[in-house]
Amino acid sequence: MNKKYLGMLVPVFGLAFLYFYINPSEVNFLPKCILYSTTGAYCPGCGSQRAAHHLLNLDFYKAAQQNILFIVGLFALLYYCFIEISNTFFNKHYTNKLKQQKTLVIILIVIILFFILRNLPFEPFNWLAPH
Repeated sequence: MNKKYLGMLVPVFGLAFLYFYINPSEVNFLPKCILYSTTGAYCPGCGSQRAAHHLLNLDFYKAAQQNILFIVGLFALLYYCFIEISNTFFNKHYTNKLKQQKTLVIILIVIILFFILRNLPFEPFNWLAPH
């Protein structure tokens, strides 16, 4: 295996091991969101650490309560990795839709809308806030 890929996998598995065993809501040494700490507004990534912990412990409902966009982003990352691995190691020529300009603009719009909607204080949008 290429050293570059191995060098990327080691920290990923290390973080997965950390978040599997440590619940971020029960400890103080993991990083906190600077935007939430200073303004009280939830950024698009707020709740991602707790969502990662719940996903690794196979609690999908609690993970979705923390940050549904994190879960969608993981599926997009899996798609990206699948296409790249298929093209690199199996000599396939699949087009990666995530590398297209239109897709990147749509992703940016979704992130901005998620940021705005999860900070609205009324239903159903307050369900997007971590809880």
